[in-house]
Formats: sequence, structure tokens, C-alpha cells
Amino acid sequence: MKKFGNILWGLVFIVVGLIIGCNAMGITNINIFFEGWWTLFIIVPSFIGIFKEDNKTWNIIWLVVGIVLLLCARGILSFAIIGKLIFPFILVMIGLSFIFKDTFRTKVNEKIKKLNSERVDGEDFCATFGGIKTNFKEQEFKGANIDAIFGGVEIDLSDAIINHDQVINASAIFGGVDIKAPKNVNIKVKSTPIFGGVSNKLRDDFNESLPTIYINAFCLFGGVDIK
Repeated sequence: MKKFGNILWGLVFIVVGLIIGCNAMGITNINIFFEGWWTLFIIVPSFIGIFKEDNKTWNIIWLVVGIVLLLCARGILSFAIIGKLIFPFILVMIGLSFIFKDTFRTKVNEKIKKLNSERVDGEDFCATFGGIKTNFKEQEFKGANIDAIFGGVEIDLSDAIINHDQVINASAIFGGVDIKAPKNVNIKVKSTPIFGGVSNKLRDDFNESLPTIYINAFCLFGGVDIK
């Protein structure tokens, strides 16, 4: 899916480039700055994010928001009415994101629940209005619970010993969590982003012979960075 998302981004730039080039040559006369053109900066990334990212709920929500704004800009809907409904709409969408957050990625959800239920050891980190840095160099990693509330947690697993599948439950609330993962593991992400998100800079391929680290992330005006 992520590769398909990259293909979609490539097609977007190719189409825009061709339109601008053809307009410059006088072959076409397509106005790319139509009424509400700016909403495409919401619609296009959200649409592609549905195919590219693990979490789909908020991409769908922002896609709906972008389409509604486009309809307002085109005069089909009223900005005045939407302005009055925007706050309750956000609350409803947040509620729906919690209710349907397990709709996608069912296998990942089940695996995370199983690992959490079987978890005996592991580490707990909580940074509130402060920061925590930790390194698992040549130590066995058995999972972790991480809470960053108006603070930051940086966990280095690049030289950690990981023999089995593990789970990291990470909450970033007005804060940030940085996870430096080892090269000899797979990474699977489940996230609930509310005006925040998860950035996974690692490879997409999955190797069944390697253990997997499952990232169970909740981001509220915060972020989780996996690198």
C-alpha cells in the first residue's frame, strides 16, 4: 500500500507538471487556480494517505473536511453554517476515531492485545514537563509503556537484544516520543492520531524470520518518531 501511495504522489506531480507545461506552450488553457484550489492541499494528501499510511481513520476524516471546504469555496455549501458546526464536528470525529480505531489492521490489533496480555517484564517511562533518554545497549528488550505528556522520551534500541515479538505502547500528549529501532527487526504501527501523528522512517518490507516490534501509539497534539 505504501508503494502504491508513492506511485499516486508521482502521478500527481506528473499531471501538475504536464498541465503547467501545456498551458505555457498554449496547448491547453486549464486554470489550476480555480475557486477553492487551496483545498487540494488537504484533499490530495489525505486521499493518498489512505493508501500509504497504516492509520486510515484520520486520513478519511481530513478527506471529508477537504471536500466540504471545497464545496463551500464553490458556493455549494455555506461557510457560515460550516463555521458554526466545525467544533461539534471535530468532537464527533474524535469520538468516531475512538469507536472505529480498531476497524483497520485487525491482525495487528489482535497481536498487540496478545503481547500486552502476556507481558510480564518490560519498562515504563513517563516524562511530564521534562525529558527522558534511555539506551538498551546489549540489553534484552521486553517491551515498554511510554508516556510523554508535555515532555519527551527518547529510547535507543539500535543495539538492544530482541529475541521475540515485542510491543511498545506510546502516548504522546503535547509531547514527543523518539524510538531508534534496530535494523534486524520488523516494525508494525497502530496509531490513533488526534492533531498529531506517527512518522515511520524505516523500510516497508517484512521479513518473517525476524522479530517484530509493534508500536501502539496514541498521539494528541504530539508525535511518535520511529527511525
